[in-house]
Amino acid sequence: MSIRPPIALLAACCLAACTQFPELDRTISPEMAAADYPALVPLEPLLAQATAGRVDAQATQARLEARVARLRSRAARMRGAILSGRERQRLAEGLQ
Repeated sequence: MSIRPPIALLAACCLAACTQFPELDRTISPEMAAADYPALVPLEPLLAQATAGRVDAQATQARLEARVARLRSRAARMRGAILSGRERQRLAEGLQ
């Protein structure tokens, strides 16, 4: 076992111990220090309000499946013949 890793770890700890910490004593203004504590409110209304905006996964899935079905139906209709039999015949006669 080499002695270098423990010495390197000790040197890193010593360097970290020399760091300057930020001035935390005067970060709160006098107005904030003199302010009252916030009012305590019941948790249930806040939770109900938070869950009210959630997406209903089952309803979303149903809407997406209905939209997919409509789009597939529309695509199937678009794959059909564009010209009727009579129009196709007139076109064939005009090309001769």
